[in-house]
Amino acid sequence: QVQLVESGGGSVQVGDSLRLSCTASGRTPSTYIMGWFRQSPGKEREFVADISRNGGIREYAESVKGRFTISRDNAKNTVYLQMNSLNTEDTAVYYCAADARIYRGSRSKSAYEYWGQGTQVTVSS
Repeated sequence: QVQLVESGGGSVQVGDSLRLSCTASGRTPSTYIMGWFRQSPGKEREFVADISRNGGIREYAESVKGRFTISRDNAKNTVYLQMNSLNTEDTAVYYCAADARIYRGSRSKSAYEYWGQGTQVTVSS
């Protein structure tokens, strides 16, 4: 089992940047596939990005490609989401997710067994 804690959210202006962190504790976090999802009021939780165990493979939603970067530091048991050129449509609660069973990252939230509590990101114009 692994516990996930997100941090780094906040309120920013359009065009600003934020870096989210997700620190994992518990059972060998480096063996987990990690992902970021987000959820806006009234909408389904949607995929943002995922990263392989060694960080070599990363996938992004089309809406964030070129603006967001996912990375991980296994020595620190931490996954990051660098978010640049934020716009109002990025406003959401951002969740970190982890799973040890899947072979590679997944865009499906049902593929992930463990979730953090979420961190709010608000982008205003």
